[in-house]
Amino acid sequence: MISIVDYGLGNIGAFLNMYKRMNVPAKAARTAAELADAERIVLPGVGAFDHAMELLEVSGMRPLLEEKVVGHKVPVIGICVGMQILADSSEEGRGRGLGWIPGTVRHFRSMPLPEKLPLPHMGWNDVEPLSNGGGLFQGLERDARFYFLHSFYYACADPADQAATATYGAPFACAVRRGNVWGVQFHPEKSHHFGAMLLRNFADL
Repeated sequence: MISIVDYGLGNIGAFLNMYKRMNVPAKAARTAAELADAERIVLPGVGAFDHAMELLEVSGMRPLLEEKVVGHKVPVIGICVGMQILADSSEEGRGRGLGWIPGTVRHFRSMPLPEKLPLPHMGWNDVEPLSNGGGLFQGLERDARFYFLHSFYYACADPADQAATATYGAPFACAVRRGNVWGVQFHPEKSHHFGAMLLRNFADL
Protein backbone atom coordinates (compact mmCIF):
# COMPACT_ATOMS: atom_id res chain seq x y z
CA MET A 1 0.00 0.00 0.00
CA ILE A 2 1.27 3.47 -0.96
CA SER A 3 0.29 6.13 1.56
CA ILE A 4 0.11 9.78 0.50
CA VAL A 5 0.78 11.90 3.60
CA ASP A 6 -2.04 14.43 3.84
CA TYR A 7 -0.90 17.04 6.36
CA GLY A 8 -2.61 19.95 4.66
CA LEU A 9 -0.20 20.65 1.80
CA GLY A 10 -0.07 19.34 -1.75
CA ASN A 11 -2.57 18.02 -4.25
CA ILE A 12 -3.29 14.64 -2.65
CA GLY A 13 -6.08 13.87 -5.13
CA ALA A 14 -3.74 14.16 -8.11
CA PHE A 15 -1.47 11.44 -6.73
CA LEU A 16 -4.39 9.20 -5.83
CA ASN A 17 -5.86 9.60 -9.32
CA MET A 18 -2.56 8.77 -11.02
CA TYR A 19 -2.08 5.63 -8.97
CA LYS A 20 -5.71 4.65 -9.53
CA ARG A 21 -5.15 4.80 -13.30
CA MET A 22 -2.14 2.51 -12.84
CA ASN A 23 -4.15 0.06 -10.69
CA VAL A 24 -1.67 0.63 -7.86
CA PRO A 25 -3.21 0.57 -4.35
CA ALA A 26 -2.85 4.00 -2.73
CA LYS A 27 -4.63 5.99 -0.07
CA ALA A 28 -4.40 9.29 1.79
CA ALA A 29 -3.07 9.16 5.35
CA ARG A 30 -4.24 11.96 7.64
CA THR A 31 -3.40 10.33 10.98
CA ALA A 32 -0.74 8.04 12.38
CA ALA A 33 -3.29 5.20 12.45
CA GLU A 34 -3.95 5.63 8.72
CA LEU A 35 -0.20 5.62 8.04
CA ALA A 36 0.45 2.43 9.99
CA ASP A 37 0.19 -0.01 7.05
CA ALA A 38 2.24 2.06 4.59
CA GLU A 39 4.69 0.07 2.43
CA ARG A 40 5.65 3.15 0.40
CA ILE A 41 5.21 6.79 1.47
CA VAL A 42 4.70 9.88 -0.69
CA LEU A 43 5.37 13.15 1.15
CA PRO A 44 4.04 16.03 -0.99
CA GLY A 45 4.14 19.72 -0.20
CA VAL A 46 3.75 23.25 -1.52
CA GLY A 47 4.50 26.58 0.09
CA ALA A 48 7.04 27.50 2.74
CA PHE A 49 9.54 25.25 4.55
CA ASP A 50 8.69 26.27 8.15
CA HIS A 51 4.95 26.05 7.51
CA ALA A 52 5.32 22.54 6.09
CA MET A 53 7.27 21.37 9.14
CA GLU A 54 4.74 22.99 11.50
CA LEU A 55 1.82 21.26 9.80
CA LEU A 56 3.62 17.92 9.81
CA GLU A 57 4.22 18.25 13.55
CA VAL A 58 0.59 19.22 14.19
CA SER A 59 -0.64 16.23 12.17
CA GLY A 60 0.81 13.84 14.75
CA MET A 61 2.34 11.69 12.01
CA ARG A 62 5.98 12.71 12.37
CA PRO A 63 6.97 10.16 15.07
CA LEU A 64 5.56 7.26 13.05
CA LEU A 65 7.14 8.64 9.87
CA GLU A 66 10.50 8.68 11.62
CA GLU A 67 9.96 5.13 12.87
CA LYS A 68 8.98 3.80 9.47
CA VAL A 69 11.54 5.66 7.34
CA VAL A 70 14.55 5.73 9.67
CA GLY A 71 13.86 2.61 11.72
CA HIS A 72 12.19 0.23 9.27
CA LYS A 73 13.63 1.68 6.03
CA VAL A 74 10.25 2.08 4.34
CA PRO A 75 10.77 3.85 0.96
CA VAL A 76 9.65 7.47 0.97
CA ILE A 77 9.66 10.17 -1.70
CA GLY A 78 9.38 13.87 -0.87
CA ILE A 79 7.97 16.12 -3.59
CA CYS A 80 8.58 19.88 -3.98
CA VAL A 81 8.52 21.27 -0.41
CA GLY A 82 8.15 17.65 0.69
CA MET A 83 11.63 17.18 -0.75
CA GLN A 84 12.98 20.35 0.85
CA ILE A 85 11.95 19.32 4.36
CA LEU A 86 14.13 16.22 3.99
CA ALA A 87 17.05 18.62 4.52
CA ASP A 88 18.52 19.89 7.79
CA SER A 89 17.42 23.49 7.27
CA SER A 90 16.40 26.12 4.74
CA GLU A 91 17.34 29.70 4.00
CA GLU A 92 13.58 30.26 3.65
CA GLY A 93 12.93 29.71 7.35
CA ARG A 94 14.37 29.24 10.81
CA GLY A 95 13.07 25.79 11.74
CA ARG A 96 14.77 22.42 11.46
CA GLY A 97 13.91 19.95 8.75
CA LEU A 98 13.71 16.17 9.00
CA GLY A 99 17.44 15.80 8.32
CA TRP A 100 17.05 12.50 6.47
CA ILE A 101 19.39 13.63 3.68
CA PRO A 102 21.96 16.08 5.07
CA GLY A 103 21.93 19.42 3.31
CA THR A 104 20.57 22.95 3.23
CA VAL A 105 17.84 24.41 1.04
CA ARG A 106 19.15 27.58 -0.58
CA HIS A 107 17.63 30.39 -2.64
CA PHE A 108 18.53 30.57 -6.31
CA ARG A 109 20.00 34.00 -5.62
CA SER A 110 22.87 32.21 -3.86
CA MET A 111 23.89 30.88 -7.28
CA PRO A 112 25.56 32.98 -10.02
CA LEU A 113 22.41 33.16 -12.14
CA PRO A 114 22.13 35.49 -15.13
CA GLU A 115 20.14 38.55 -14.09
CA LYS A 116 17.59 38.05 -16.87
CA LEU A 117 16.33 34.77 -15.44
CA PRO A 118 13.00 35.25 -13.65
CA LEU A 119 12.17 33.71 -10.30
CA PRO A 120 10.50 31.46 -9.42
CA HIS A 121 11.81 28.84 -11.81
CA MET A 122 8.51 27.86 -13.40
CA GLY A 123 7.61 25.51 -16.24
CA TRP A 124 9.04 22.49 -17.99
CA ASN A 125 12.72 21.64 -17.78
CA ASP A 126 14.98 18.77 -18.83
CA VAL A 127 16.13 16.42 -16.08
CA GLU A 128 19.35 14.42 -16.22
CA PRO A 129 19.25 11.32 -13.98
CA LEU A 130 22.44 10.29 -12.17
CA SER A 131 23.63 6.86 -11.11
CA ASN A 132 22.35 7.38 -7.54
CA GLY A 133 18.71 7.30 -8.67
CA GLY A 134 18.24 3.74 -7.44
CA GLY A 135 15.67 2.83 -10.11
CA LEU A 136 13.48 5.93 -9.71
CA PHE A 137 14.37 7.12 -13.21
CA GLN A 138 14.14 3.74 -14.93
CA GLY A 139 13.08 4.40 -18.54
CA LEU A 140 13.62 8.15 -18.07
CA GLU A 141 17.33 8.22 -18.82
CA ARG A 142 16.83 10.22 -22.02
CA ASP A 143 14.67 13.24 -22.89
CA ALA A 144 12.83 13.33 -19.54
CA ARG A 145 11.05 16.63 -18.84
CA PHE A 146 9.25 17.62 -15.66
CA TYR A 147 7.25 20.59 -14.41
CA PHE A 148 8.92 22.91 -11.86
CA LEU A 149 7.71 25.77 -9.66
CA HIS A 150 10.25 26.90 -7.04
CA SER A 151 12.74 29.56 -5.95
CA PHE A 152 14.80 27.35 -3.61
CA TYR A 153 16.98 24.34 -4.37
CA TYR A 154 18.48 21.49 -2.33
CA ALA A 155 22.22 21.78 -1.68
CA CYS A 156 23.33 18.32 -0.54
CA ALA A 157 26.06 18.16 2.10
CA ASP A 158 27.42 15.15 0.17
CA PRO A 159 27.22 15.52 -3.64
CA ALA A 160 26.89 11.73 -3.86
CA ASP A 161 23.31 12.14 -2.56
CA GLN A 162 22.26 13.87 -5.80
CA ALA A 163 19.99 11.65 -7.91
CA ALA A 164 19.31 13.99 -10.86
CA THR A 165 20.17 17.49 -12.01
CA ALA A 166 18.48 20.23 -14.01
CA THR A 167 19.84 23.54 -15.22
CA TYR A 168 18.40 26.99 -14.61
CA GLY A 169 21.22 29.36 -15.39
CA ALA A 170 23.44 26.87 -13.54
CA PRO A 171 23.05 23.17 -12.71
CA PHE A 172 21.27 22.24 -9.49
CA ALA A 173 20.15 19.02 -7.81
CA CYS A 174 16.50 18.45 -8.73
CA ALA A 175 16.38 14.99 -7.16
CA VAL A 176 18.16 13.50 -4.15
CA ARG A 177 18.47 10.07 -2.64
CA ARG A 178 20.08 8.43 0.36
CA GLY A 179 19.18 4.80 0.97
CA ASN A 180 15.40 4.44 1.13
CA VAL A 181 14.79 8.20 1.02
CA TRP A 182 14.16 9.99 -2.30
CA GLY A 183 13.18 13.56 -3.06
CA VAL A 184 12.27 15.42 -6.24
CA GLN A 185 11.91 19.18 -6.61
CA PHE A 186 9.63 18.98 -9.65
CA HIS A 187 5.97 17.95 -9.69
CA PRO A 188 5.47 14.45 -11.14
CA GLU A 189 1.70 14.81 -10.65
CA LYS A 190 1.81 17.68 -13.19
CA SER A 191 4.33 16.10 -15.57
CA HIS A 192 2.11 13.88 -17.72
CA HIS A 193 3.60 10.55 -18.80
CA PHE A 194 7.05 11.39 -17.43
CA GLY A 195 5.60 11.90 -13.97
CA ALA A 196 3.42 8.80 -14.25
CA MET A 197 6.46 6.70 -15.12
CA LEU A 198 8.42 8.08 -12.16
CA LEU A 199 5.57 7.41 -9.73
CA ARG A 200 5.19 3.91 -11.16
CA ASN A 201 8.92 3.34 -10.67
CA PHE A 202 8.60 4.43 -7.05
CA ALA A 203 5.76 1.94 -6.54
CA ASP A 204 7.96 -0.81 -7.99
CA LEU A 205 11.10 -0.07 -5.96
